[in-house]
Amino acid sequence: MPSHVSADRSSAQPPSRGSVDALISQARRLKGDVDAVRRDTQGDGSDPTERWQRALYDLALHQLDDLDEHLAQLRDGPLPAGPAAEEPPAEAAQAPSGPLLSRVGSAEWNLLTDEASWSGELYRILGRDPASPALTLDELPSLVLEEDRPQLTAMVTDCLIDAKPIDGEFRIVRPDREVRTVHMMGEPVLDADGSTTSMWAVLRDVSELRRSERAVSETRDSLQRSRQRAQTEHRVAVEVQEAVLPPWHGSLRLPRRGAGSLDIAAHYLSAPASELIGGDWYDALELPAGESLLGVGDLTGRGPVVTSTMAMLLGAVRGMAMAGTRPGELMALLNRLLDSAGRPALGSAVCCRYRPADRTLTWAQAGHPAPVLYRAGTGRRLAPPDGVLLGATPTAAYGQAEETLEVGDLLLLHTAGLVPGRAGADGSDALLDLAPRIADAADAQDCVRAVVAEFDTAERQDGACVLVARVES
Repeated sequence: MPSHVSADRSSAQPPSRGSVDALISQARRLKGDVDAVRRDTQGDGSDPTERWQRALYDLALHQLDDLDEHLAQLRDGPLPAGPAAEEPPAEAAQAPSGPLLSRVGSAEWNLLTDEASWSGELYRILGRDPASPALTLDELPSLVLEEDRPQLTAMVTDCLIDAKPIDGEFRIVRPDREVRTVHMMGEPVLDADGSTTSMWAVLRDVSELRRSERAVSETRDSLQRSRQRAQTEHRVAVEVQEAVLPPWHGSLRLPRRGAGSLDIAAHYLSAPASELIGGDWYDALELPAGESLLGVGDLTGRGPVVTSTMAMLLGAVRGMAMAGTRPGELMALLNRLLDSAGRPALGSAVCCRYRPADRTLTWAQAGHPAPVLYRAGTGRRLAPPDGVLLGATPTAAYGQAEETLEVGDLLLLHTAGLVPGRAGADGSDALLDLAPRIADAADAQDCVRAVVAEFDTAERQDGACVLVARVES
């Protein structure tokens, strides 16, 4: 049970002014350092992690502000209490004044005389006129928000009857109707026979501190929700992508029967720097009369919406190709489809139709890197026909080009994310430099491995697809 008395508290020696000044200087230096780091790390507010970090910095600054004010009050001593003190007018006392509201006020209630004594700072905290008398314990709940009054009553009762220390918070309503949060700590003062004669307390306005803590909590919760949402979106996007991309792994031979086959391999390269799946796709499909469809493409954006649109687009490509639609017309129809979609998007694509009877490759492109043709140890990009991005304009026309292939030729299709910024200083395409390694590859799968080994780096910002087709006969 506490045994403090007023005499004990009044006889305590104050700390030396020099030691308190040194602590104030240290606190202010630390506050300046924290504020400098906070300014350096401020972003545009769109990143939940940045918002959470900024809220933590704000909370730390509020606490350091409080520490600075409390040390200054410790150095200067408590403000005088009661109407005899030199106080600002009542209007000024009732107005919020920034750091003053986080300072500490004190009070003592004498149970024998029913008198109350408040420090000048407590008047400021509670927004009361310093010329008015201090409120008794019975009158104090009139300042408190109605739903918090039972909590205050319970704390005071436990202190006075059971000699329990007070340590709790409640909200007060100032005369200007502003609601503030006050933290109260106190103890009973006992006489020689252990009877409670009075109660003293210190009260601190912690409204700004609690507001900062709520901001930290809310941004932390928002960050957690954002992470969970990102994980869910990633899982859904992966599932959609796995469901619609060709199920074959390793090499594929098309057509499966007959002469003039293509040895085909493909690979999707994920983006380590991003948690979301993009709209990259590849496809190889055997068409009627022994012809083959080869294609790659990309949609702007990332996440489940993009992968769902990619699935729709890929389904349309397969359906139109099976119906005999030529590459140029197919691109025009895809463009209209994407333009009329419920969620407008931009995309690029290359679609090729290979006829094995005369090894003719007919192809079209929409704002996409042209295929690379490797022959006899060298590589070149095919000259692209006209074609703008899918979804850019509903009336776009798409050209069509033909290329006659030879046995041993290797055709490489890829999306733009494969080689971003990898062109040499002389303008040569980094993919063309792979020609010697491509020439030594045993099959299409080995070619894909060589490309992946060269370009699948940790710095990749976007996903990418690569598809290789080698003419076997």
